[in-house]
Amino acid sequence: MCFSSSRSLSTPLPLYLLALAVFAMGTSEFMLAGLLPDIASDLGVSVGAAGTLTSAFAVGMIVGAPLVAAFARDWPARGSLLAFVLVFSAAHAVGAVTTSFVVLSATRFVAAVANAGFLAVALTTAAGLVPPGRKGRALAVLLSGTTVATIAGVPGGSLLGTLLGWRATFWAVALVCLPAALGILKGIPARPGRTDTADRPSEPALRAEISQLRSPRLILVMLLGALVNAATFGSFTFLAPLVTDAAGLATPWIPVVLVLFGAGSFAGVTVAGRLSDRRPRLVVAAGGPLLLVGWPALAVLAEHQVAFLTLVFVQGALSFAVGSTLITRVLYEAAGAPTMAGAYATAALNVGAAVGPLAAAATLAPVGNRGPLWASGLLVLAALLTALPFSRARQSSRAR
Repeated sequence: MCFSSSRSLSTPLPLYLLALAVFAMGTSEFMLAGLLPDIASDLGVSVGAAGTLTSAFAVGMIVGAPLVAAFARDWPARGSLLAFVLVFSAAHAVGAVTTSFVVLSATRFVAAVANAGFLAVALTTAAGLVPPGRKGRALAVLLSGTTVATIAGVPGGSLLGTLLGWRATFWAVALVCLPAALGILKGIPARPGRTDTADRPSEPALRAEISQLRSPRLILVMLLGALVNAATFGSFTFLAPLVTDAAGLATPWIPVVLVLFGAGSFAGVTVAGRLSDRRPRLVVAAGGPLLLVGWPALAVLAEHQVAFLTLVFVQGALSFAVGSTLITRVLYEAAGAPTMAGAYATAALNVGAAVGPLAAAATLAPVGNRGPLWASGLLVLAALLTALPFSRARQSSRAR
């Protein structure tokens, strides 16, 4: 793989086209945080049951990422990405017209499988568009689509849902996918970052790529990424009722709080993108303990509105800084699996997205609306306790 000097100094345009599609998908993945009460009321289910839509989406991502990546590993990247975006759009069109909660759950699962396939291919594609030592930067650009979704897409979807109903938000996501699909068709090479097939070494067999999962370091960073992401999704999914009940703010404040969390996430992933390639341990060692303190602090100080708004921003920044750094490390540790590394990163990301809302929902009845915040704190604590023995062992090894 070769790179021109200008390419090594600037971000390739196709990365931003991929980020546009990730924006549409990120809007869908996060938008339920502001729509759960309306969906529950319209379809006759509880808010806790409606929260399982987030888990259904995450389960589809977990199942879809490795399976679709393995199935499509020999497909041209452009055709794969285009197909995934169009299926994602169609699933939202069906979800917008259904009156059945079961059907809506099924569309979330199908959309998630398409999203998983897209991310698995996009992560590998993004890593191939930049020099080997800039994977963190590439991932930061790609994930900026998600963080911009939390800043603009999710609050906009929440506002649109307030004005026109939650179905209008689903239609909006379906329509946003269309220009993203056009951008992929026009801007993404069929096999980006690769030389001519005759000059390119053959890729490892699928069995060899799957065998990378035997690496303890790869499993560790996947587990840590899953735990941190579970904490993020657990609290973010139930942020809307927290705003109106615990913080005592009016309903129009929900989009504002979502914007604050999104702005923090954008700041966090941007800073981490500059550090995760060279100093990942600094990001995790500094951000992890702060993240641990932040979730319980948000639960205790929720009724103090200024503190609540400040901590929402801070937790968004810390969650995405630590989380994106860990997912970047998955790509590095899975370097021996060039077509499956993106699937491993996507699976790690979404194991947390599935477990987090379920763990958070389980706390609503016994603890109340602040329960998800306490659950997030426990998930981060589990991540730090898991990482600590490995960190000490590594330091001891270096000392010897």
